[in-house]
Amino acid sequence: MFVSAIDFQDGIPKVQQIVEAFSQAIENGEWAPGSKLPSVRELTQTLGVSKFTLNEALDRLRGRNLLTSSQGRGYFVAMDTARPASVTWVDLLPQDLLSVLRRPLVTASGELRPGGGHLPEEWLNGDAIRQAMRSVVRAPSLRIAGLGTPAGLLPLRQALQQKLHAEGLSVPVEQIITTPNTVQGLDMLMRLLARPGDTVLLDAPCYFNFHANLALHGVKVVTIQRRPDGFDFSALEHLLAEHRPSLYLTTSVLHNPTGHSFSPSQAFRLLQLTQQYHCHIVEDDLYGDLHPNPPPRLAALAGLDQVTYLSGFSKILSANTRVSYVVAAPQLAANLTNMKLMSGGVTSELFEQIVYRMLSEGSYTKHRKRMVQRLMEAGGRVEQWLKRCGCEQPMAYEGGMFIWARLPPGVDGELLAQEALKRSMVLAPGALFGYDPAHRDSMRFNVAHSDEPRVQRVFEALLLRAVGQARG
Repeated sequence: MFVSAIDFQDGIPKVQQIVEAFSQAIENGEWAPGSKLPSVRELTQTLGVSKFTLNEALDRLRGRNLLTSSQGRGYFVAMDTARPASVTWVDLLPQDLLSVLRRPLVTASGELRPGGGHLPEEWLNGDAIRQAMRSVVRAPSLRIAGLGTPAGLLPLRQALQQKLHAEGLSVPVEQIITTPNTVQGLDMLMRLLARPGDTVLLDAPCYFNFHANLALHGVKVVTIQRRPDGFDFSALEHLLAEHRPSLYLTTSVLHNPTGHSFSPSQAFRLLQLTQQYHCHIVEDDLYGDLHPNPPPRLAALAGLDQVTYLSGFSKILSANTRVSYVVAAPQLAANLTNMKLMSGGVTSELFEQIVYRMLSEGSYTKHRKRMVQRLMEAGGRVEQWLKRCGCEQPMAYEGGMFIWARLPPGVDGELLAQEALKRSMVLAPGALFGYDPAHRDSMRFNVAHSDEPRVQRVFEALLLRAVGQARG
């Protein structure tokens, strides 16, 4: 078998160039399946590289199943290297419009993303995260083998205890339980707090995953309209009396998608009614740290017998190094810890230590303050251009990631989002956030992604066309 020399290019690792050259020779059929490669000594002489470099390349090729090796015999081209000339890929996920729209909202993409649910990567403090990663990986305290601590890394939970105390919620560290992410935390809480057939109360509109997750648990969902004044509290009391929901799942500060926060008076009335009708609250506080002057959380006002608190760091730090946590009454915290063990939901200690370092060394607080200010500035600009486009805002912008806007009369948000996809722009129409037909003329805007001239130009053009069609 003949292996020719490689004309190595500057600036590209030699290991990578060897792997690419050998892969191409195998996949093009130049090297027959089962044929034996020259010895390592011969290959290093032919290629002019060190034994270390060659072995690294051979290991990578073996990892791709392009080569096999045998002790004392050497390396061979794998017998099964043929690949089908064409493969028809089948997307097994739902293909209705709303399902198609949801997927790019929660996945990375180079498209224009005014409807997205995360901050742009360039807004995140990547340097601080990488520095924390390097420090954690080098530290002898990181356990390479074994699972994380069932309730969560104790130093992180102690740092969270201090953070919560500053926000008005004083709680023993034993009642703080980490989870891999907020959705999994919510899923485990629903398994502990609800049974099939129970009634659960949701806001209308609300985060679309709430409906999807509750459907998996077989519960009945009833909704109450979220308004600038909180609720029509007479309607809320009637709903509580008629349906007797066991749980109310809500976001009290910077609600997704409307950006609304309960004022203290609204919160007190809500807590009074839910206590009267024995409805436990699960408070999702994923966005509260982005509020410039957050009102008290429901858990801080009512305590953990009435409210279970859920939060995390995926929005401010990184969706790829996410760690979340639940703050609960003692028995619920114990049950949640046991469920983590039984379901394999123990949180990655690597990620826990990264978040702990950022909290304890102050980089999280500095980054959060910068994000709050930057979002307020961007939100003001986005508000202005949405108004110029003829959109109305039923909820005043208080800060945070989202603006909830009502489109001009006659414009259907779903159809507008469908047209936007053709121009590589992802929008978040109101229909994604609930089943009420009244939401069809509304849309959620991520201010960080919407504060961009290209987004404004494409949206204005789409809206102008839609308004013309509605009038015609």
